Amino acid sequence: MRADVKKTCKRIVGATDEDSASVISPRDWVRGSASNPLQRIVDYVVALFPVFSWITRYNLGWASGDIIAGLTVGIVGVPQSMSYAQIATLDPQYGLYSSFVGVLVYCFFATSKDVSIGPVAVMSLTVAQIIKHVTEAHPDENWSHPQIATTLAFVCGFIVLGIGLLRLGWLVEFIPAPAVSGFMTGSALSIVSGQVPGLLGLSGFDTRAATYKVIINSLKHLPQTKLDAAFGLTGLVSLYIIRWACEKLGKRYPSRARMFFFMSVFRNAFVIVVLTIAAWLFARHRKDAAGNYPIKVLKDVPRGFQHLGPPTIDPKLISALAGELPVATIILFLEHIAISKSFGRVNGYKIDPNQELIAIGVTNTIGTLFGAYPATGSFSRSALQSKSGVRSPASGLFSAVVVIVALYALSAVIIHAVADLVASPRQVYSFWRVSPIEFVIWVAAVLVTVFATIEDGIYTSIAASLVLLLIRVARPRGHFLGRVTLHNAKESSSRDVYIPMQPNKFLMNPDVKVFPPSPGVIVYRFEESFLYPNSSFVNDAIVDYVKESTRRGKDMTGVKADDRPWNDPGTKTEGDNSSKPILHAVVLDFSAVSHMDTTGVQSLIDTRTEVERWADRPIEFHFATILSPWIRRALVAGGFGVGSDTIHMHEEIAPVTRYHDQYIADPEHTEPAAADAHVSKDVAEIRRDDPEAGTRVMAISVRSSTDGTVASALPSAGLGPGAEAALMMLPDTPFFHLDLASAVRAAEKGVSRPASLAPSVRKK
Repeated sequence: MRADVKKTCKRIVGATDEDSASVISPRDWVRGSASNPLQRIVDYVVALFPVFSWITRYNLGWASGDIIAGLTVGIVGVPQSMSYAQIATLDPQYGLYSSFVGVLVYCFFATSKDVSIGPVAVMSLTVAQIIKHVTEAHPDENWSHPQIATTLAFVCGFIVLGIGLLRLGWLVEFIPAPAVSGFMTGSALSIVSGQVPGLLGLSGFDTRAATYKVIINSLKHLPQTKLDAAFGLTGLVSLYIIRWACEKLGKRYPSRARMFFFMSVFRNAFVIVVLTIAAWLFARHRKDAAGNYPIKVLKDVPRGFQHLGPPTIDPKLISALAGELPVATIILFLEHIAISKSFGRVNGYKIDPNQELIAIGVTNTIGTLFGAYPATGSFSRSALQSKSGVRSPASGLFSAVVVIVALYALSAVIIHAVADLVASPRQVYSFWRVSPIEFVIWVAAVLVTVFATIEDGIYTSIAASLVLLLIRVARPRGHFLGRVTLHNAKESSSRDVYIPMQPNKFLMNPDVKVFPPSPGVIVYRFEESFLYPNSSFVNDAIVDYVKESTRRGKDMTGVKADDRPWNDPGTKTEGDNSSKPILHAVVLDFSAVSHMDTTGVQSLIDTRTEVERWADRPIEFHFATILSPWIRRALVAGGFGVGSDTIHMHEEIAPVTRYHDQYIADPEHTEPAAADAHVSKDVAEIRRDDPEAGTRVMAISVRSSTDGTVASALPSAGLGPGAEAALMMLPDTPFFHLDLASAVRAAEKGVSRPASLAPSVRKK
């Protein structure tokens, strides 16, 4: 019964007993993926909490480094967080809430010891723009700024958490580093331009507008500069002077470089303390009747967690935020992953992007219980934490202690500049040197962010990066190869290498003479996976090259126009091609092909059909260096590699209609005589005892080569020197070869090669 069902199923899908080549099956994939499922589940759950992999080894040596780094980051993070909250148009305590939850929760899920989670400049500006958009679009709704920010953190955190749990962190790889740097540079310029009016005490215009508009309005309102500028400019200049002095002194006195480093780090706290005292001394007796001071101050910051509890999530508010969620989510995880990868690369460890996304997601969802707004990795605080000698993610616990002390002790803070986020000229020049195209993306991201919005900037970066990726996939490099023989005089040995027929002068010596393969043999290397976007490109390249460099198999000079196919007008030079060789074989180098889909296989079938019609004979197709068993399976399904007669194979591997050949093929391609006219005697040749195909009797249309045997330590032969010899390649696919050299040798068998074509380049 089972055999009958199997036979019926084979008949329905068109499978035959001739499909005997051994290929990988979905069952093999399932068996490999589903082995020991219980252990996989346990490993998955354990991986969610990386803290268990290092907490048992925690020691006093680590603790000392973590305490120093944690306290240092906390001292800097407190004023920074409150300043970023103001950028987000929130009260300063919300920055402290976000900072506290970020450093506290992240350490339990982190795979990076250096990254510090909390409010950041770019995310804060994005939150401000989203709050502005929602309040202007829904003026009738009574949504407060903190409610909008907290809801945004909850929804974005949940989305990022889901991406991490589903192990989709590879999506981050679609956005290259120049695109990230571009929109971060543009965002930093936007932040700086938005803070300049406050620094100078200017008002009367929208500081959240496009960067160029803010700059123009700031210049227009310069005569209205207030007393705030005396404090703001003094603080800004002091910050840069202290940093410059510490850098110079650190280079001049290397033995005290660490001391000067910490002096530079604490410049923020020093300037804040000094200017806060100065502001208090100046303004304490100048309070007017309305309770205002001659300069702008933050006044009191509420103590403790005033907004602790479940967040108020309004479904209408979520709908209002829907259009803003993509950009907020992208910024949330993109900046963090870029920072964590950078520090991992510098400090000798590798982060897990999926686990980092989980950490960000958990941090933001839990943060909503404390009234926090979206938080992610901070570059400045992470750099400080790394340089302070952090030893483990536990440093976040000590940073949390500093923040919670600030929640109960501090009262005022000034705005801190974020100009360090702007890419340096050296970094920009590196983009140009490495990839001019990506440099253009960087410039576009900066310009769009400055002259439009952060949302437009990040969407421009992503869109340009994806377009570049699609172009590279759809129009990859491919080369027709020739042979050069390298001689090693010292070892008295030589070997053949295959390089493009026209070598690139920036890669190798352009004066080297490259000799083509034997007449009628074409060697092509494709430098990308064989997929639906580029399969037609490869087909055109091979077919056009065949028609240009080989002679047509059937003489069409005397054929009348009414006897020609409608798409073959003929050429006046058809009779002048007698000097060109007849096509014999096509060799495809698959050493760069990692994936192949149905459209790719169909394109190869179409290529085989077209070149065989041109040559009016069966053409051998050899494949070298196949990387994946699934590629091998796909090629076998298309009738390649097995050596059987390919003329009678179906010409569509996946027809778009049922009964395809019966209903849409014209008589010229369905009459047996027309098909048999293309079958040569070589097709029916029976080759026995082929050295590569084993001892099976196969009806093949090509001459296969021996890829060689290896001395394998088979179980039956033991491990001694008498190990049995085994074929290197599988015998049922004699046209899949171990390397390009053996594939070309197989294709050239039986093809006469003039002695004059003796390539030789001596290698010194």
